[in-house]
Amino acid sequence: QVQLVETGGGLVRAGGSLRLSCAASERTFSTYVMGWFRQAPGKEREFVAAIRWSIGSTRYADSVKGRFTISRDNAKNTVYLEMNSLKPEDTAVYYCAVDISTVVIRTTSGNYDYWGQGTQVTVSS
Repeated sequence: QVQLVETGGGLVRAGGSLRLSCAASERTFSTYVMGWFRQAPGKEREFVAAIRWSIGSTRYADSVKGRFTISRDNAKNTVYLEMNSLKPEDTAVYYCAVDISTVVIRTTSGNYDYWGQGTQVTVSS
């Protein structure tokens, strides 16, 4: 069973920064896409960012471009989400996920095969 474990969430004031980590249990993810999604109370889960592990290409939601950065560490089998200039509307549970079906970065949550348990990010105004 594949496991993804997110860490790094917490409470931060608007304008602050957080870094989320997602450690994957399988090295086979080196050939696929890993992404971050978030879900706020009463809202649908939405795409945040994703990275094609093999070549490092990335894609971001318009709402986080210029503020968030996704990266990966091959040796640690870990993907990161660096979040800067945080806003109250960034408050959500953040999930990492892996898409093993393609190397094309997709933004629909239903395309992702494995999910972490989520980590809460709360941004106060």
